[in-house]
Amino acid sequence: MIKLPKIALVYDRVNKFGGAERVLEALHQLYPSAPLYTSVYDPDATPWTHGWDVRPSGLNRFPPFRRRHSWLAPLMPYAFESLDLSTFDLVISVTSAEAKGILTQPHQLHLCYLLTPTRYLWSHTFNYQGRGVKRLFTAPYISSLRRWDYIAATRPDAYLAISQTAAARCRHYYRRQPQAVIYPPVATANFRLKTRSPQAHPYYLVVSRLVPYKRVDLAVKAFTHLPDQPLVIIGQGSQLSYLKRLAGVNITFLGSVTDDQLVAYYQHAQALIFPGEEDFGLSIIEAQAAGTPVIAYGRGGATETIIPGITGLFFNQPEVASLRRVLLESQSITWYHQACRHQAQSFDQRLFKLKFSQQVDTLWQQHQSHRSKS
Repeated sequence: MIKLPKIALVYDRVNKFGGAERVLEALHQLYPSAPLYTSVYDPDATPWTHGWDVRPSGLNRFPPFRRRHSWLAPLMPYAFESLDLSTFDLVISVTSAEAKGILTQPHQLHLCYLLTPTRYLWSHTFNYQGRGVKRLFTAPYISSLRRWDYIAATRPDAYLAISQTAAARCRHYYRRQPQAVIYPPVATANFRLKTRSPQAHPYYLVVSRLVPYKRVDLAVKAFTHLPDQPLVIIGQGSQLSYLKRLAGVNITFLGSVTDDQLVAYYQHAQALIFPGEEDFGLSIIEAQAAGTPVIAYGRGGATETIIPGITGLFFNQPEVASLRRVLLESQSITWYHQACRHQAQSFDQRLFKLKFSQQVDTLWQQHQSHRSKS
């Protein structure tokens, strides 16, 4: 008889809310008794964890580091290797950074749900290293962390990936083959369709963290040269001041908004602009769930979630001219909002929960069977 496992969850850091945190919410619903281990935890910034059993590492004793986790990168290997998970049968790490580096024992099963290989060490190193003198000083530091990250990637017993793009990067950088691709959960029911009336002030929309690899600057530059096309940007991040300096008068920055406000902005936008290359791209699904098409850079996870000409269009070069050309092309297309909605529903959170729990059950049974034969 296969016994039910005692489960723990592990995540890189718990100090914000975004797409990865929606994964944690879904996993908490699947495994409500599982504690969540992490490096740093800021309860004031994460009201969505109210009532959860969150267990941070020793780094959390220093409050200033709870939101400035980038300062702690050299200490993150220690933070995760120091976590004591020995009392659990099954450990599920959710990671785009260091959480996969936890230490487990042979009798335990460590399943990693990979968001992406550590971005600043592999696929987007150039964006983080900088140029010139800065690059000269950061290169040895990056090289050292990359060695640890590669070793850490050997520790999970099995991988699940959030997209085919993430799976390919897992194979390329870590030489590991994910067991399956399970797309992240989207609460499509929250992004309901609404009857659309002619708008006095139509606009395009960006929903993104304002950090370099998201390439929001590309959208800002493109729309600055299209002064009759309003652009609304929702999100915060380190590039906010820089982007405001680039922006024309037709571009509005809203910062953070409530969930209800976000839905309304999706519903009434002419299209979502998605200028970066992502492993998945949660906002792409949210926009389509609200019946809104997406204009996206044609690489990465966007190519797995948009139907060209039906629910959106791709621009093929990460250049202002390429984005502007496709933007103008999109204005000649009649978009069917129900088609966008239908596409989004194939990524609903109910499907995620079903597929994820099935994979966990299968892998746990295989693990138990292997142990009984050894």
